Amino acid sequence: MLNTRTWYRLRRLVLVMLPVLATQLSIIGMNFFDAAMSGHAGAEQLAGTSIGGSLMMPIIASATGILMAATPIIAQLIGKNERENIALVIRSGLLLACIIEIIFLLTYFFFIDTLLIFLDLEADVAYVARYYILSLIIGLSGGLLTFPLRSLTDTVAGTAVSMKIYLSALPINAFLNYCFIFGNFGMPQLGGIGAGIATAITYYILLAIFLYIIITGRQFTDLHLFKFNFSFSAIKEYLSIGIPNGLGIFMEASLFGFIIVFISKFGTNYIAAHQAAMSFSSVLYMLPLSYSLALTIVIGIEVGAQRYREAKNYARLGLSVSFCTALIMIGLVMFNRDFVARLYATEPILLEYIPHFLIYTVAWQLFDAIACPIQGILRGYKDVNAAFYISMLAYWGICLPVGLVLDYYGQQGAFAYWQSMVLGIWASAFLLFIRLRYTENKISKIKKEKSF
Repeated sequence: MLNTRTWYRLRRLVLVMLPVLATQLSIIGMNFFDAAMSGHAGAEQLAGTSIGGSLMMPIIASATGILMAATPIIAQLIGKNERENIALVIRSGLLLACIIEIIFLLTYFFFIDTLLIFLDLEADVAYVARYYILSLIIGLSGGLLTFPLRSLTDTVAGTAVSMKIYLSALPINAFLNYCFIFGNFGMPQLGGIGAGIATAITYYILLAIFLYIIITGRQFTDLHLFKFNFSFSAIKEYLSIGIPNGLGIFMEASLFGFIIVFISKFGTNYIAAHQAAMSFSSVLYMLPLSYSLALTIVIGIEVGAQRYREAKNYARLGLSVSFCTALIMIGLVMFNRDFVARLYATEPILLEYIPHFLIYTVAWQLFDAIACPIQGILRGYKDVNAAFYISMLAYWGICLPVGLVLDYYGQQGAFAYWQSMVLGIWASAFLLFIRLRYTENKISKIKKEKSF
């Protein structure tokens, strides 16, 4: 039976996590609207936006990982009661967002032609993909600036603020898609490109809302955020956390995009079943990701205040709750695999393949329910370098080679790569847990030495 203190910790963790989950689901919802509404505009439009989205996904995820490094830094400052230094962190993030946007634009203009030639797409699909990607990159100038501001509101004002903002953006994005994809309300009919423009405008609306809340909110008046002084040390700390964090995310996200190259040789039906399983997996992933983001905030505050025992207690509680939640979700999915398959397809062959892929999806989620929250805990400790190396080893050193062996020598077919992904995430969870224990023991040792 849980004692009063444990109930308090659980309540605090859930109150931070649930708004994060709603925020992440709203972001998934915007991606869904892009794909679903583009599909109604034609197969070429859907193909173009799907390819553009697949290419941009690991890039956007990596940039998010870099810029959301503000979260553990601010959380520890709050724990230390050093709010006066928060402004330097936010300015560092905004400056880096501008630099990343310039890099994205230059990369696009220099390499987009080469990329599209390499992909050898149909002319109509290539045209949609080209300008859908351009729209997303232009919109990211607003989106990237939003990421540090979200870190600020999540840590200072609470995660419910971001939840309300992103939930309000969901219908806005759907309406703008309706306007620009199909040419309604006097807008030009742009098909899949219109989905990119709608997303870009939504990013800027999100930025405007965040700025309004921060400028007018009483929680932020003492921070003096919008002066024009910067600190090289603050930027250095931001990058020291953000770059390994972003690269670790890129290792995972890029592998998922790369594996489709090997699965494609098995034919359209396997590709479609794989994509359906990946799509459903991305929805399930929102749960461990939300625990991860919430634990970064909670652990960061406790570590900043040097309440290391409490940080350890929150870590254990977060991992336990995440794992138990995953078990419930896995049970629901396993007993309803056929129903899930019917959400994505009606063809008999796909209704046979998709449930098979879903077995590996739930196995993946079981281990990710451990690995992903531990990454959030380590971010709270500002320990991110090890997580990057572990991701590189697990996904590119174990997962991909094992998948190739199972495919070419084990005759496992398209399922070989999902089997290897399960092995990769197991290795990642195991190594991350060892790293967490090492970090906690190291802090305990330092604390004991200081007490003498």
